[in-house]
Amino acid sequence: MKRREILAGAAASWPLARTLAAPTARAPGGKVFRYAFNTAETGFDPPRVSDQSSIRVLSHIFEPPLTWDRLARPAKLVPLVAAALPEISDDFKRFTFTIRPGIHFADDPAFGGKPRELVAADFVYSIKRFYDPALRSEWLYAWENAKILGLSELRKRVLDQNKPFPYDEEVAGLRALDRYRFEVRLAEPAPRFAHEFTSFSTASAVAREVIERYAADPQAHPVGTGPFMLQEWRRASRIVLVRNPRFREQRFDGDPADGDVVAQGAAKRLAGARAPLVDRLEFDVVEESQPRWLAFLNGEHDAVQVPVDLAALAVPGGQLAPYLARRGVQLERNVTASVAHTFFNFDDPLVGGYSPDKVALRRAIMLAYDSALEARLVRGGQAVPAQSMIPPGCYGTAEPGVITEMSHSNPARAAALLELHGYVDHNGDGWREQPGGQPFELRIAFPPDQRSRRLSELWLKRMKAVGLRTRFEVAPFGELIRKSLAGQLMMWGYTWSAGAPDGDFFLGLAYGPNSEQSNDARFKLAAFDRLYEQQRRLPNGPERVALMRQANKLMLAYVPYIAHLHEITNDLLHAHVHGPMRKSFGGDWFRWIDVSPPPA
Repeated sequence: MKRREILAGAAASWPLARTLAAPTARAPGGKVFRYAFNTAETGFDPPRVSDQSSIRVLSHIFEPPLTWDRLARPAKLVPLVAAALPEISDDFKRFTFTIRPGIHFADDPAFGGKPRELVAADFVYSIKRFYDPALRSEWLYAWENAKILGLSELRKRVLDQNKPFPYDEEVAGLRALDRYRFEVRLAEPAPRFAHEFTSFSTASAVAREVIERYAADPQAHPVGTGPFMLQEWRRASRIVLVRNPRFREQRFDGDPADGDVVAQGAAKRLAGARAPLVDRLEFDVVEESQPRWLAFLNGEHDAVQVPVDLAALAVPGGQLAPYLARRGVQLERNVTASVAHTFFNFDDPLVGGYSPDKVALRRAIMLAYDSALEARLVRGGQAVPAQSMIPPGCYGTAEPGVITEMSHSNPARAAALLELHGYVDHNGDGWREQPGGQPFELRIAFPPDQRSRRLSELWLKRMKAVGLRTRFEVAPFGELIRKSLAGQLMMWGYTWSAGAPDGDFFLGLAYGPNSEQSNDARFKLAAFDRLYEQQRRLPNGPERVALMRQANKLMLAYVPYIAHLHEITNDLLHAHVHGPMRKSFGGDWFRWIDVSPPPA
């Protein structure tokens, strides 16, 4: 599944240590990998979280049936807890999954002192949780869009009758066939529906006994089948995972592409390795970039994603700095399948709507802003301009060489559009008013971190240049998510990362039925919805790509979103750390991470 990522903070300037300390002493009891998150977590119950930090943790505790081969390019679907890839009917409406016998949940008092095997019914229960109105999951749309027979109707009945959700009631579209097999039946063809079963957020299995025992706070009691289990949690401060003694024997099996020297080297090194390779994962929450960077330099963390405001110090010109290379630090550099964007709330009376003047206003704001300047000044050059909301590495992305207005700032055209549609300075105060003379003020939301402050300064400058008064709403990231889902924000920006190598999710951000869920813009256009639904039913091929590009053109025309940038990540690993570090799709980065004993 896709993950919301906060626009994490850049730090104020102060002198930087240019010497790299030896890694600090490790806690006793085996190999330890230490890392810092740049945003606080919210919890570890899969349906309830969407932030990157929480998903990174739960991805090492819970498991879906399928995953993506860590090394294959292009991406390749492989079993995780499933015994094989699912059986799929010729009409893409029936999917049958078989779970590998002998996989067990981590031990927990909820199981009464007995080993608890993972079974097909656990996936049936886990998917039904998303339909429970009492849970209010942000990810419900992922299943409802697939039109699983009977589940949306069951949810509606529960809402109408105001009764508890009947988890034991069987529906036609989701049922366990026996102990290890379950099937999903859909009302419409969905050729890529199996991709949903790679998501650690929406397709991981939880045990009903655990959820019911810890109903008061399931976020604090994650119990899964993955390689680690939660040992310590100090909210917004520190998270410690330790090896799950019940974890099955899983040996590394990767399929690197021919000519991919790095991936082939990783495959050779990991051949036959058993997961997990470390005994303990220690995560600190360090929101500001400067202390996070210094902690890596001082050996307190084993790896770091280079803060963009420090990229010139760590990776000048995209190359590892010599002082880091001399100490054996390793660099992994990637253009991510993600998009940093700003959305307009179409329910907002000022910026929303489909009339020519409202479309012109949003286009003018897009043209007045300068994403290339953001990449250079705010992100240290560690991003590439976006031409649409579909990022690189995803099926349906723009053809090579295509340039759109998204990446080309033009304040003169912005001002001309505003003038043409009546957004002029009626009262002579130096600021534009609405066409009828009413006051005009943009409200853009930001979390309270350093990078966001720099972004707000850029927005203020660019909007002032075309006469648009702008005010900022500042609140913690979690609160902004809640306000966005409730339609209470006019504009906000963050980053969406792809959970699968397909552009469907990013088009789905403008799909009308996804409003109040992933469609933060609350964009509802019948012509777009038809195109979106048609492309979902088709297998990959020229006909589907043509529909995706037509839908994309409507997004570009109506501007529910400004697509700014695709992030370049620079991951640094100390010499004693053995990757691969980052996984393009999926959240379990550290299943195959290893560390050697630190130098004396």
